[in-house]
Amino acid sequence: MNREEIKVELLKIIDPYIDEKEVTTSISEQSDLINDLNINSAHLVDIVLDIEEKFDIMIEDDFIGKMDTVGNALDIIEEKLNG
Repeated sequence: MNREEIKVELLKIIDPYIDEKEVTTSISEQSDLINDLNINSAHLVDIVLDIEEKFDIMIEDDFIGKMDTVGNALDIIEEKLNG
């Protein structure tokens, strides 16, 4: 699975947790999950669980804190898939 395919799946996972749907059209790898997309920390945990299930990977707690942007989340998913 390449980065673009992972990104498409990641955005599908994130979408239900975004209240302001107008921001979905401007999501980039630099988009901050909490500050730009207004995803609260409780939902961030749900997103991580959804990511783990979708990609059949395990994301340790210390990686969760590093998943602050879409790009960083993609980096972690890629690392886990290729690890």
